[in-house]
Amino acid sequence: MQKNLSKAGARAFAGGLRGTLMVQGTTSDAGKSTLVAGLCRVLARAGVRVVPFKPQNMALNSAVTADGGEIGRAQALQAQAAGLAPHTDMNPVLLKPSSDTGAQIIIHGQARLDLDARAYHAYKPVAMQAVLASHRRLADAYEVVLVEGAGSPAEINLRDRDIANMGFAEAVDCPVVLVADIDRGGVFAHLVGTLDCLSESERARVKGFIINRFRGDIALLQPGLDWLEARTGKPVLGVLPYLHGLHLDAEDAIVGAQAAKQGELLRVIVPVLPRISNHTDFDALRAHPQVDLRFIGPGMPIPPADLIVLPGSKSVRADLAFLRVHGWEPALRRHLRYGGKVIGICGGMQMLGRQVADPAGNEGPAGSSEGFGLLDFDTLLAPHKQLRVVSGRLALGVAEAPAAVQGYEIHMGVTTGPALARPALWLEGERPDGAQSDDGQVLATYVHGLFDQPGACGALLRWAGLARAEGVDLAALREASLERLADTLAAHLDLAALLAPLQALPAEPLPHGNC
Repeated sequence: MQKNLSKAGARAFAGGLRGTLMVQGTTSDAGKSTLVAGLCRVLARAGVRVVPFKPQNMALNSAVTADGGEIGRAQALQAQAAGLAPHTDMNPVLLKPSSDTGAQIIIHGQARLDLDARAYHAYKPVAMQAVLASHRRLADAYEVVLVEGAGSPAEINLRDRDIANMGFAEAVDCPVVLVADIDRGGVFAHLVGTLDCLSESERARVKGFIINRFRGDIALLQPGLDWLEARTGKPVLGVLPYLHGLHLDAEDAIVGAQAAKQGELLRVIVPVLPRISNHTDFDALRAHPQVDLRFIGPGMPIPPADLIVLPGSKSVRADLAFLRVHGWEPALRRHLRYGGKVIGICGGMQMLGRQVADPAGNEGPAGSSEGFGLLDFDTLLAPHKQLRVVSGRLALGVAEAPAAVQGYEIHMGVTTGPALARPALWLEGERPDGAQSDDGQVLATYVHGLFDQPGACGALLRWAGLARAEGVDLAALREASLERLADTLAAHLDLAALLAPLQALPAEPLPHGNC
């Protein structure tokens, strides 16, 4: 396989590409985010100035950007793939659901208002102006803008005032490729049915199909591919294999299954809250060969564990009530009686205190909720969201060098109380963060990404009871996954055909097929 173009070919490639290309999917989780990330890496390592873009994202997994805003986690990963620092223009509209019918509306990285679904539909023309402004800035600054759609363009009820899929593509007049997940089944029906739901002009801008997550003999699929091309008049631009073991940030869905692990394992459990946020905090633990990580959903028994981690939450008081209904309060106290450890991150930290007060109704109905009372502090939910990229060190008080931490804060809470005199972390400028219990069993922090640095990961696992714990270098795993993904796209996509709408063909052929 030709992993990199020659320097001369790369210069020709970079000089020949210009414009916007959009990846839409037949369903959610069809592979749009991953495909855009992989294409960003393919183009970046060929010398193209490429930038990712998602007009509208609905996700509780978010990242803090270099310009002090908040975007979807997937766009931060795509930025890394392109060799860029995350910026709010990469995801100008982010919706963070606070209930089944309402969401916090984040425009250009800042929380603007909370709307229910009907009110947001009326607000979409305003949001579209933010989308188009961001796209214009990116198109002026970069050679190629790779756009990720949201959900499916065939959702008829969302077509009016659409800003996420074909509404955006029509507004900026960009070509579209359509990706479908064959592992779900019904891939040909998904593709043909999606096309049939589009208008004539929208169908015309679909330049081809990509079939994702294929496993099996490609020869057995070929008759279906031939039928699809004959039926639609559009080419299949590639069939991508199912890639196991990628360590890439999920946009929103929690990835449950882990590879089988051997030897001494630390048992870690995490409750799946209705509004769980930033569950990518646990990616390093999922990847760790010495950790058995389990997400415990509603109705599942709460198993014995060495460490319980309460995750972030978009609706802290509602999720606190959920935990009580499902038996987590007595489970936490029993766990601590038997010597287990507990960590609370962000909203999980707030739950560990005495009280969570929301007198202005910033996250739901106004009121106050009693916390679990495991740490002596109180939290007031304030209207201003705190967004920071942070670095510092753990303050565990163990007999080893302090471990470095890098992460970010995204929270609306202001926490005060005596427990903060014993912080969990020291951040830049010796700013204390979080708290530890006097008995050393409970730790709480506002910092997301607590386990991402190898030293901090190892230190926390040793604190939790894994005597010979090592850290996992999540950044290195992520980078290796992006390289593997890019190699796979180069091998299995017809990149020349895929990128044809953006280029006068370069002097040296693009890598595709079994090159």
